[in-house]
Amino acid sequence: MINNTIDCRFCSVVSKANKEDPIGTAITCDHWIIMETPQPWPQEIYQQNPTIKSLISAYQELVFKYKIQLKPVLIAPDREYSEPGLTRILYYYRPAHLFSKFEKQEFIVPENQAAALVTAIFQQLLQKPNNLSDFQKYQQQTSHIRELMICTHAQVDLACGRFGNPLYRQLRKQYAPISNGNLRVWQSSHFGGHQFAPTLIDLPQGYFWGHLEPSVLDLLVEQNDSVLGLRKYYRGWAGLKQFEQIAEREIWMQSGWSWQKCLKAGKLLAVETVAEGCQPDWAEVQIDFVDPLAQIKGSYQVRIESCGEVMTACNSATVMELEPVKQYRVSHLVRLE
Repeated sequence: MINNTIDCRFCSVVSKANKEDPIGTAITCDHWIIMETPQPWPQEIYQQNPTIKSLISAYQELVFKYKIQLKPVLIAPDREYSEPGLTRILYYYRPAHLFSKFEKQEFIVPENQAAALVTAIFQQLLQKPNNLSDFQKYQQQTSHIRELMICTHAQVDLACGRFGNPLYRQLRKQYAPISNGNLRVWQSSHFGGHQFAPTLIDLPQGYFWGHLEPSVLDLLVEQNDSVLGLRKYYRGWAGLKQFEQIAEREIWMQSGWSWQKCLKAGKLLAVETVAEGCQPDWAEVQIDFVDPLAQIKGSYQVRIESCGEVMTACNSATVMELEPVKQYRVSHLVRLE
């Protein structure tokens, strides 16, 4: 275990060495706005880029006033995928309460219309009058394409640049070209969890992965062996909250790859009451599912309990401050028909 970090300035090295479990750290969201934005991306890119800055107040209204779970992500234009003078915008949304993957709309618009398109999407989310139909001519038929977005945003944390870039290059050069156009690989801005670098988002499924290693990329991309091999890299599914994500991993590991196809949703049944800023020692959740292939539905009731703490670093630095993070395990899982 690493306790002295004088010579170890990458937070993800400490996290991995101390065996911090990444599960339960995926961002929960119902909507994604993903926009091509040329690099470099300074740490304050959202305040410094004129197009993005013009959208900030509307975004804040959606998230803080109307409590819409919307995640913005930037992707770097790609020499093969992208076109000069045009901006690609991907909008993903949760299609129903029970679901297995996010629905996608992709647009490629002139740069000077990018803000107008995002504004129209925001207005649609608020069920306000909008001109989204004006952008139909820019819509792309790409719902079949899997998108892998690797955080390489070194300006937010050095670990994402140090470990994200090699992983991005390997996925981009080795896997995207042989996918028959069914896989694209992108460099992305920060989306949380840099202590798990290299970390990526897998859409349209909405899976978050971290602490990734070259040796597991075949399994991640091709899904050609037991899903158990991905257990320690799984941060969780964006359709669920923290304790539900922990439960869902256990169900997936027991069920195998077929679990991906199941429509699902989660809810918190009970949780230990603790002081603000403290993590509870236990929680009980329910995961409801529908298996469209087997034509069955059911629920899992799951109890999650603390199983200790590990020391981790949330940010890379010359001299890092370590802090304890509670770890969890599934102590009871039962399937209800």
